[in-house]
Amino acid sequence: MITQRACRNCNFISDQMKCPRCGGETSKEWQGYLIVVDPQKSEIARKMGIQANGRYALRVK
Repeated sequence: MITQRACRNCNFISDQMKCPRCGGETSKEWQGYLIVVDPQKSEIARKMGIQANGRYALRVK
């Protein structure tokens, strides 16, 4: 089973030890799940500072 990890910097979810988007450290400790399809129209994406489509964690420890 692949463990999903979330970046501590940009909250992007992947299965890698380093974030493929920003190169930051990832963590197995995260909560919430957000899929962004159109960041320009998403108010949540705007508040979180997300500018690209993808899967994001709402909180990363």
